[in-house]
Amino acid sequence: MVFGCDSSTLSLKEIKNVPNSVQEIVDSNLKLQLISDGGKGFYIVIYSKGDIETNLETKGKDLIIKIDETNLDDTVIKQKTFYLTTDAKHDSIDVLVNGISTPFDNITVQ
Repeated sequence: MVFGCDSSTLSLKEIKNVPNSVQEIVDSNLKLQLISDGGKGFYIVIYSKGDIETNLETKGKDLIIKIDETNLDDTVIKQKTFYLTTDAKHDSIDVLVNGISTPFDNITVQ
């Protein structure tokens, strides 16, 4: 995935109140989704049967998002939404879910 962003800070924060315009786009049948908010940042939506821990790393121009699922429960699938802002120097995003490189199931630009 190749992306550009004008933001000057790198952060990934969980969003408790997802904007309606974003939630309307989310597909509950997909595990990992990326939704651009038009140049300011990205919403990352993941469905999981456990808790989510995240970490950001950089490697050159690559941004690596590490997502680890913990406390798995076979009965309840929960939506977790995060807001990502990137440095202008990053031009690609790689997501590792439980250590495995995982492509986004869907990428949407608003």
